[in-house]
Amino acid sequence: MNMLFFIVFLLFAILILRLGVIQIVYGEDAKREIERTDDVTVSTSTPRGLIYDKNLKLLVDNKPRKAITYTPAKTPNQKETLETAEALAKIIKQDTDKITERDKIDFWILKNPKEAEAKITKEEKEKYEGKENESEMYKLQRERVTEEELASLSQEDLEVLAIYREFTSGYALVPQIVKNDNVTKEELAFVSEHLSLLPGVDTTTDWERQYVFKDTLRSILGGITSGLPAENIDYYLSRGYSRNDRVGKSYLELQYEDVLRGQKEKVKNVTRSGNVLETVLLQEGMRGKDLVLTIDIELQQAVDKIIEEALINTKRKGGTGLLDRAFVVLMDPNTGEILSLSGKQYLYNEEKGKYEFTDFAAGNFTTSYVVGSSVKGATVLTGYMTGAINPNNTSILDEPLHILKTPVKSSWFNRGGNNVYLTDRQALARSSNVYMFKTAIAIGGGQYRRNQPLGIDKELAFSEMRNHFGQLGLGVRTGIDLPGEQIGYQGNVETAEPGKVLDFSIGQFDTFTPLQLAQYVSTIANGGYRMQPQIVKEIREPGDKDGGIGPLAQAMEPKVLNKVETSKEIVERVQQGFWEVFHSPRGTGKFFKDKPYRAAGKTGTAETREQGTDVWNLTLVAYAPYENPEVAMSVVVPSAYLNVRGGAENQINSEIGDKVLQAYFDLKANRGKEDKNEDNVED
Repeated sequence: MNMLFFIVFLLFAILILRLGVIQIVYGEDAKREIERTDDVTVSTSTPRGLIYDKNLKLLVDNKPRKAITYTPAKTPNQKETLETAEALAKIIKQDTDKITERDKIDFWILKNPKEAEAKITKEEKEKYEGKENESEMYKLQRERVTEEELASLSQEDLEVLAIYREFTSGYALVPQIVKNDNVTKEELAFVSEHLSLLPGVDTTTDWERQYVFKDTLRSILGGITSGLPAENIDYYLSRGYSRNDRVGKSYLELQYEDVLRGQKEKVKNVTRSGNVLETVLLQEGMRGKDLVLTIDIELQQAVDKIIEEALINTKRKGGTGLLDRAFVVLMDPNTGEILSLSGKQYLYNEEKGKYEFTDFAAGNFTTSYVVGSSVKGATVLTGYMTGAINPNNTSILDEPLHILKTPVKSSWFNRGGNNVYLTDRQALARSSNVYMFKTAIAIGGGQYRRNQPLGIDKELAFSEMRNHFGQLGLGVRTGIDLPGEQIGYQGNVETAEPGKVLDFSIGQFDTFTPLQLAQYVSTIANGGYRMQPQIVKEIREPGDKDGGIGPLAQAMEPKVLNKVETSKEIVERVQQGFWEVFHSPRGTGKFFKDKPYRAAGKTGTAETREQGTDVWNLTLVAYAPYENPEVAMSVVVPSAYLNVRGGAENQINSEIGDKVLQAYFDLKANRGKEDKNEDNVED
């Protein structure tokens, strides 16, 4: 007993000595370690910039939304996180639609650790013993969770899981949105009152993009992501983004991401043992800068409506089974500003069980078509620039062409062999194919001889024509300030027969976008300057809280991409030809002859195939007024009617073009009256 008491005494003596050393020698260090805090700087996102039309009508806004957030600790505790999720689930109603099968399995294992552990055999535990093999055991547990066990999760369990899922999807000390959709006032108030019982949870105001004019121009305005896109995550992280930031994912939102993103709010989180003690504001956030577009939203809506009505009315006619879309571009030929970018597609909605229109404005520069005779102005200009047409003698005999081992090629009005000499202007007015064929033959260094082979240098002809077409904007990028622009399909020169050169000259070989057609006709309208199309007019600093527009940050100046390599007089000859297209008795566009807006332009009809069926594309390029152009237009209607014997023709391209130009000038006149009335009131 004495020996036992001595041993106990000795142990207590050692314990007291050890406690004394800790208290006296290391006490201060321990105290400092316990009281030590860490400072972590965190950036939080701010609302994006707004988007206006050219008349400062709001197109895209930020709609505020009540939100509940969760800020994960630096070293999160799984048990505490789950307890917080369970407490929050009793207060708010959480949507469970985002829960995946994998989420349910992981949650069941978390809720039932003993049952999950029992799924691993003794042999497997011994085999995978050690932290480096824990993932293998966890994988086996996941694989062995049954459907019945998952079905045991109640609706309350699923709501807890939905909240827990949001808790764990964020990053340490970075606020994560838990709920920002349909947060009720009661939920917000109750959470705010019980924040002390919900560590990491907070209430705030979030935002979402609101498109004021619904689907109008929707494809051009673009969209935003719900977090950084995986394919570009390194790029965004290197530029100061957080993983849960929302960024532009298409068109305007993507193209002007750096402008719209805004300045993040920076806060310093003071933490102790991984928990946030206080938050200190380091830098106030500022929403992104605003965009002012060149688009006139009233005009845009009017053009959209015209297209929809024209498609519906035309589809009531025969031979229009494949007609489902149409495009219109309105452009200021002097500045390149896009006034309207309209595209509509008529599709069957499986969910709604009916046909409906969808916005397809982006199709104006992301899709291309054979456009037919609309490009003949470019062929004539190319003839002049290459010397194939003599400015002092522009007459060429329009006659059916008999080329060896080739079907007869002729103009639509001269299939009976009524040969006639035509000038360049007459050829444009009457849409002479043969005039363009002979011009293309001369460009290729050849000369037409009846019943002889087509002896031309096709590589030279294609090279010259594509080069000069490109000077006008055809077959090249227009330079519009939007991503995803296509240049169209270029036929293979190496495998093409020489006769394809003739097809190219009348718009039946390469394909072009509606925007390229608009740039091309603008170049002719303004005397030979290819202007870069632009859809953003200004960048503005954020406005005031009352909704006022902010000060100008940057104005987008008009940009000349190139000047056509010919004289002003030559371009004027094509302008005169375009005038005669619309106003001469034999002009193919005499539909426009008596219109008050005095337009000039060129119609086009292109034979092509769609879904294995022969169809006709209808196109139109125009500008007005002729003497002082202020608006240029392209109209493209693919598969306007079937190419069938007996005819199924329609004039949807001209009908759309007429109504669009009339709408433009009517809107201009009405605004002029409104401005005059306002001036009278002020006086």
